[in-house]
Amino acid sequence: MNATTKSTRTAASAVMLAIDLAKDVYELAFADAAGQIVERKRLKRGPFAKCLENRTALRIVMEACGSAHAWARRFARLGHDVTLLPAQHVRPYVRRNKTDRADAAGLLEAARCGDIRPVPVKTPEQQGTQGLHRIREHHKAQRTAAINTVRGLLREFGIAIPGGADKVRPATLAALEDGDNDIPMALRHALAALLDQITDQAEAMDAIEIQLADFARRDTRCQRLMAASGVGLITATAMSAGIGDFARFPSGRHFASALGLTPREYSSGGTRKLGRITKQGDVYLRTLLIHGARSALVVAATAKKRDQPLDRTQQWALALAERKGHNKAAVALANKVARRLWAAEHHGTSFDPEHVSRREACAA
Repeated sequence: MNATTKSTRTAASAVMLAIDLAKDVYELAFADAAGQIVERKRLKRGPFAKCLENRTALRIVMEACGSAHAWARRFARLGHDVTLLPAQHVRPYVRRNKTDRADAAGLLEAARCGDIRPVPVKTPEQQGTQGLHRIREHHKAQRTAAINTVRGLLREFGIAIPGGADKVRPATLAALEDGDNDIPMALRHALAALLDQITDQAEAMDAIEIQLADFARRDTRCQRLMAASGVGLITATAMSAGIGDFARFPSGRHFASALGLTPREYSSGGTRKLGRITKQGDVYLRTLLIHGARSALVVAATAKKRDQPLDRTQQWALALAERKGHNKAAVALANKVARRLWAAEHHGTSFDPEHVSRREACAA
């Protein structure tokens, strides 16, 4: 038996493929049913795009990194079973030095671990919605930087602008039209141009929000999510596009844990210690939920001052804020909202702020 025939038979026994993705060079490791590597390839982008077109169906494992979702959709159309694994969970399986070959071998080992939950492959619409959120954040950062620059420059000339982004433009225009201050003419023109940039960034953000609203009107999940307190258009669309199917989480606690809203645990033997939240998972979604919880707390506090009726969730949140403080109460409320959102999706019901869990009912 010559080497070519032996190599062909060995490659035919492959049932799994690990791919270490990159920009131009891709490392492939084919493995048999026992997990042993039987073939390796190192391909450029052009040959890599065609290397799996005429092969039998394989289980393909990749890290959930840049371009992974696009390649996953392409390989799925060819009939392959694609699994995306979180990059932070694959890293412990890479032995010795980090190389492309070691990364591919580590993917094969990580794929055998049943405790690692795969990342669902996103649709083009979901990725597009996430892209809109990133562009909106870019415009918001640019607008915030410009506002801070205007505030800082005018403060150098003794002009203080009150807090609030909506107060920057009128206060700056008033300062530019005042001929008695010491602002040089060249700086006046530059500040006027900076104000135009702030307006352009705000208009760009508004345009993206219109597109997100159109997505929310077509997505029933977004409409259900926006029924929850502290969840608006931005949070609902980001969660619907980023999380996808809520059913992949076994429970509401798993969902909250995936967002980094559960306590970090330091336990050993009979001693159990819970610390701050883990801050794992999607930073953007966690930030939106916590900011939404802060807003819900403010609304509840305002309603209490006006002697308006409060639901069970608002009463619980305000009582917790009095005991633990506003910040801890906001995080706890974000955790509770995340769990209830999972429960509402799991049971196919609408969000209920008056809901009483079994644990709360037993405690009562």
